[in-house]
Amino acid sequence: MNIVLYKPEIPQNTGNIIRLCANINANLHLIQPLGFSLNDRSLRRAALDYYDLCNVYIHKNFQEFIEYNKSSKIYLTDTKANNIYSQNNFNISDTFVFGSESKGIDKSILNNFISDSKIHIPMFPNVRSINICNSVSIIAYECLRQNNYNF
Repeated sequence: MNIVLYKPEIPQNTGNIIRLCANINANLHLIQPLGFSLNDRSLRRAALDYYDLCNVYIHKNFQEFIEYNKSSKIYLTDTKANNIYSQNNFNISDTFVFGSESKGIDKSILNNFISDSKIHIPMFPNVRSINICNSVSIIAYECLRQNNYNF
């Protein structure tokens, strides 16, 4: 499984997601620019000693990531997507893209993907978003559940 954070802004969130990725044997891809340094104390504190147990890849931009990732299906998360995440049939090799904490995924990127590739987590009306760490966990564990927790 590949988890992609598009222009992440908050080091503690990325650190928590590093821990999650280490625990589920997922690769983590970070799309620049990052809102922090990879040596940031907050990131390292949240990641604990899991940082070295996670494959973390840095990409200059989304296009570079696309060129790198030619073999897995890509799902983009967007609060305005029509498809509920749990109504998809995920493979353990799938890729899940999460946008920056304040802006999400750029519309120019979303517009390049068909609607079947865009998923959302249902939320109570008039609530803006779920913390990115929780969103990654929800979708990653649904993928694992559908694949009988075969890491």
